[in-house]
Amino acid sequence: MWIGPFTGLSPRQFNKLITALRREGADPVRKGRSWSLPLENRVLLVAAYWRTNLTLRQLAPLFGISKSAADRIVDHLGPALALQPRRRFRKDTVLIVDGALAPTRDRTVAASSKNYRYSTNHQVVIDADTRLVVAVGKPLPGNRNDCRAWEDSGTKTAVGTTPT
Repeated sequence: MWIGPFTGLSPRQFNKLITALRREGADPVRKGRSWSLPLENRVLLVAAYWRTNLTLRQLAPLFGISKSAADRIVDHLGPALALQPRRRFRKDTVLIVDGALAPTRDRTVAASSKNYRYSTNHQVVIDADTRLVVAVGKPLPGNRNDCRAWEDSGTKTAVGTTPT
């Protein structure tokens, strides 16, 4: 009964997700201590963490585990639940790209940009029809020009020859 509110999926869709995760090897038999929760509950925990504003400290008691165990589950299953990047686009697809400066305090990546703040340059590509995000490039220093950041961030290679 927690599937609908915590995941936004029907029980049938949730079972299809669990089947796909098992097929991809998200629940391998391995040496060492086994997980304290079955795969279904771990997926539910990750979905609840991402979908609600609850912290791991609040979610862990709901599932009967520690905050540290909940953190390990999110770190382990999170990448398996993330969307896979699209390899090909329809022939009539048009993409829109734009660079965005994000202020940050991490000076290992950031650089002083045109607004005199330490920021990073992020290239974001969206589908012109659906307005859904298709690709996001790796962050670059904020003093990089958008044309150079387009190539260096990996977004140009991610979209291939699609009109952008």
